[in-house]
Amino acid sequence: MAEAVGPIRPATPEDVPDVLRLIRALATYEREPDAVATTEDDLHRWLFGDDPVASVLVAEAGGRVVGMALWFRSYSTWTGQPGIYLEDLFVEPEQRGSGLGRALLAALARIAVERGYARVEWAVLDWNAPSIAFYDALGATPMSEWETYRLTGPALAELAGA
Repeated sequence: MAEAVGPIRPATPEDVPDVLRLIRALATYEREPDAVATTEDDLHRWLFGDDPVASVLVAEAGGRVVGMALWFRSYSTWTGQPGIYLEDLFVEPEQRGSGLGRALLAALARIAVERGYARVEWAVLDWNAPSIAFYDALGATPMSEWETYRLTGPALAELAGA
């Protein structure tokens, strides 16, 4: 049985090894265990360096980091307001059902409300039924009319004129 909900707090540079461990665990869960190229140095640079581009909340249970929500600020031209884009939400399997996932999302919702942001958004793999059921239970709305596109690698370099 999972423990009671532990503290949710902003990550610190000392949490980077745990954040990377959770990112790798998420990749394994999402059936792409070898896809993570991120290093601890990357996380230090982009989360805690001179020009941070994302933030992380961590969840603790039993004195250790067992979950995270990695997010960054977005902006909607239609609402004229910023929002939060949740890049990764992950709670270790043995802690699922403890309320930590909900607590991480609630903490993000509080950040959005306190800062006057209009929304919190994220993507979920279409086969991930447990997560979809969890998000539905929270009252989240799927944006099924939208398709996600990504430009990367040679196509990105070609378009950039490199």
